[in-house]
Amino acid sequence: MVEKVAVVTGGSAGIGLATAEALGRAGWSVAIIARDPARLEEAAALVRASGARALAVPADVADAAAVDAAADLIERELGPIEAWVNNAMSTVIARADEVTAEEYARVTATTYLGQVHGTLAALRHMKPRGRGAIIQISSILGFRGVPMQAAYCAAKFAVSGFTDSLRAELIAEESKVTLTVIYLPAVNTPQFSWSRNRSGRKQLAPPPVYDPRVCAQAVLRAVESPTRELWVGLRTFGMGVGQAAAPGLADQMASGFEEDQMGEPVPDRLGNLFEPVPAPAQIDGPWQADVTSATGRIVTSRNRTALKITLGTAGGILALLGTRSLANIVRGRA
Repeated sequence: MVEKVAVVTGGSAGIGLATAEALGRAGWSVAIIARDPARLEEAAALVRASGARALAVPADVADAAAVDAAADLIERELGPIEAWVNNAMSTVIARADEVTAEEYARVTATTYLGQVHGTLAALRHMKPRGRGAIIQISSILGFRGVPMQAAYCAAKFAVSGFTDSLRAELIAEESKVTLTVIYLPAVNTPQFSWSRNRSGRKQLAPPPVYDPRVCAQAVLRAVESPTRELWVGLRTFGMGVGQAAAPGLADQMASGFEEDQMGEPVPDRLGNLFEPVPAPAQIDGPWQADVTSATGRIVTSRNRTALKITLGTAGGILALLGTRSLANIVRGRA
């Protein structure tokens, strides 16, 4: 039997670690790429505990040469890469005009170019074999920008544009390599405690907040049954429909998100933007008490048309109630 090999970037914590564990339990050998060698080894040990093979590969996804070298090492140690999950990210919590050029460049290098580097490294091995699945982890903020996260939003928008262009090229080549973008809601990961925050206020998780393991199941689904897009949570998909149908109204709704997602005053935090923060390999973040009990409806490219019609009609009715009412409903205050 041919061994299945998957790569997960940013796999030493949060969604990445949950994904690595889920893949291991499903019978995959898993290579984990992240910056912190100690946390990587902890994460690999957790994957091995499920009986799977795991390889810890220290690398910064912002470094294209390092990612290429990691892919070559993984192929030598584990075998042909069949799935590559681009999950690594970074962000800066601050107003757009207060983020420095250096910070914008770093978020772009990690959150956008990191996915480009991973995709190109995977393609270099997958295309000659004529098979493989590449998964891009995105977010609600990959189709709707919000205050205090301009650098991250822009990077996630860029991922979608890059992936669409590449997908069209692969179709033209009749390649069997697949590309899936997964759009996620707010997820309870350690990033809420680790990311750079220069806002002077505590970052909150806008509800509903999902368990990272729910997102990992969406990744596993995309790896084993590739589709163009997956949306975790009906509200995630609904926001996408709302953005497409009424962008001006979505602007008004988003204008209140700064107040919604920022809490009490706290000191600024340098976070993990340029260097890893010292912390163990862990899946869950600081909002465990707020995690929804819902398992999360996964909307696929195959069933989104009917939902678009339904949600579009509902959105039109809600729009008659006025911008403030619609915003409150979407934020869970109705």
